[in-house]
Amino acid sequence: MIRSRRASSSRAGFLYACAVAAVLAFVPGPFAHAISFGADVAVTTDYIYRGYSLTNNKGAVQLDLHASLQTGTFAGVWTSSLHDKYWPFAQFDVEEYIGQRFDLSSEWNTSITATNYQYLGGNQFWSSDYQQIMASISYLDRWTLSFSASPNMVRYSGWPYFHTARYPAYDLETSGQWEIAKGFFVTGGAGYYLFTGGSFPFTDKNMQYEEVHSPGIGYAYGNVGLAYEWRSLRLDVGFFLTQKGRAQQLSPYPTANDRFAGTLSWRF
Repeated sequence: MIRSRRASSSRAGFLYACAVAAVLAFVPGPFAHAISFGADVAVTTDYIYRGYSLTNNKGAVQLDLHASLQTGTFAGVWTSSLHDKYWPFAQFDVEEYIGQRFDLSSEWNTSITATNYQYLGGNQFWSSDYQQIMASISYLDRWTLSFSASPNMVRYSGWPYFHTARYPAYDLETSGQWEIAKGFFVTGGAGYYLFTGGSFPFTDKNMQYEEVHSPGIGYAYGNVGLAYEWRSLRLDVGFFLTQKGRAQQLSPYPTANDRFAGTLSWRF
């Protein structure tokens, strides 16, 4: 996904991640030797996801813990802080995921991943959690094309923002990197997010009832940048663009348009 990847991580998110790792660590018998574990810790100047700045141009520290089997099955937990000034007024999100990878050849692979997105902490009036399934195809670590679908994404109105209803949402995204010198890469990606719509009941401040229609709408986003890898460390610097006018109609988070962000990550 195109995001300034990978605040402090929430205690709840950290505990979820540790619980998954702890359970898998005690898998008995021959299966234990088939399991590999990994983690990713990163500091980013701005958490950007699908064209939105989820930290309002402020930094974040993010954590991913995961385990995988030799059969290609993998599972993990990813967590990050959020800016709780904006709907859904959450302080952090926790993403639990499980998936299966299939090797098509020595160079090509495809995978399917199911993710549960939880918004935790802060002063939330109702749940904005949702689920997503994603299918992707990749060529080595150079190029990836993915398609995501969520059956119950929360739709917000335009300004002043308020929670309206849940509708299906879809995302098509591609990203890649090209090595230009030892350890140096040119990176880039683009995506299109489509939010379907419908009608929902609304009562204004004068207690007048009306039926409000929110038509489907989509927007484009992308980024270009440079990256440098040295052993387990990676530094990414990117320039992000978003179709601002259309994106602002769907989310209260500020759009990441015409904006730079940098991320330092450590894999272990």
